[in-house]
Amino acid sequence: MNVSIHNDALQEERMYFCGVNYREENYKMQDSPEETDMDMPAASKRIEERVRVLEDEGVELINIPVPKFSDSDPADIVHDFNRRLTAYLDLRLNKCYVIPLNTSVVMPPKDFLELLSVSKPPEFLVFEHVTVNLWLCSQAGTYLPQSYLVREQMIVTGKLEHVDQLGYFIYGLCRGRDTYKLEHREAVFGIQKREALNCHKILHFENKFVVETLICEP
Repeated sequence: MNVSIHNDALQEERMYFCGVNYREENYKMQDSPEETDMDMPAASKRIEERVRVLEDEGVELINIPVPKFSDSDPADIVHDFNRRLTAYLDLRLNKCYVIPLNTSVVMPPKDFLELLSVSKPPEFLVFEHVTVNLWLCSQAGTYLPQSYLVREQMIVTGKLEHVDQLGYFIYGLCRGRDTYKLEHREAVFGIQKREALNCHKILHFENKFVVETLICEP
């Protein structure tokens, strides 16, 4: 049986329907904040995702549908805390990407459930030249107090042949698909242009902030 975000066997777990409104400002960075040039703000965008947290299994399952107002890809994501692995399934490319779990970005299941249960009105915050208005909606209707955007860049370092060794949930997600290893890479402005990398991005959140994951293939 193919275990994924949509597995019927997991339907008894609570599903959270979440959304993020954000706006990226057109900044040109100078040597200091006072010298920063800014164009007119861009139109507000939104990403949405479905979240299922399996606390007993130490697993978080996230589905990002086709974005309506973004150039990011739809995806399924598995964070497996027992295996200490994260897997991204890019639904546009039908490819899987696996990397060690980054606990500085991904909240543990218990903490993530508590965050999803917060009930406060949304707030508006500007951070690192990106304006984000985040609201999280569960069955009861909840909101995350404030948020900001974190950018990370990954690079493909090789192909994985034995997906069955990555655990039940990641195997269910990636079985029958080309699966690749990822490594974190320092995000350098303009690196895609200089090295002509083939990159695609996934927007998601599993913490108090939004993450833009850029996956690049040499």
